[in-house]
Amino acid sequence: MSIAINEVSKGLALNIEGNICVIVDFSHVKPAKGSAFVRIKLKNLKTASVIERTYRSAETLEDVPLEERRFQFLYSSGDEFHFMDQTTYEEHILRGEELGDMVNFLLENLQVFGFVYQEKVLKIELPNFIVTRIVETEPGVKGDSTKSNTKPAKIETGATILVPLFVNVDDDVKIDTRSGSYVERVKR
Repeated sequence: MSIAINEVSKGLALNIEGNICVIVDFSHVKPAKGSAFVRIKLKNLKTASVIERTYRSAETLEDVPLEERRFQFLYSSGDEFHFMDQTTYEEHILRGEELGDMVNFLLENLQVFGFVYQEKVLKIELPNFIVTRIVETEPGVKGDSTKSNTKPAKIETGATILVPLFVNVDDDVKIDTRSGSYVERVKR
């Protein structure tokens, strides 16, 4: 479906040269001389790269009916990660290379968001924060509550993160999934 350039808005999905992109930002520009144009910043859903394009006001773009759905991570087997659609209860399988670094933070039964186009999951988005358990690290130093010094620790998913010295095995920690960094220790 084609839409006029003056109908664009943030979050709208477009087909740009065969790639599905989401509008991150846009601005209408009316120069003193010449015709008006729209500068659009787009994020490619597959590669996560951001591109910037300029379109004249007379141009049209191809709109993509993108659905945002809730998914539950079920399990992984090898390089395949199984998700269940919370609305249709269908199982979708994504490969590790499609998920990238997200695989480090996929806990069983984790609720995630997915972008679906023509019943194919294009992208999964993790919640900003997860709570997980430390399964392996050096013993904590009693009395050291500063956050300046860190040590490596392995979490339930097998990923290694840096945590403060006072964190021990079996402690629950909150992790920022966008950066992979420790946020705080959590009591369950």
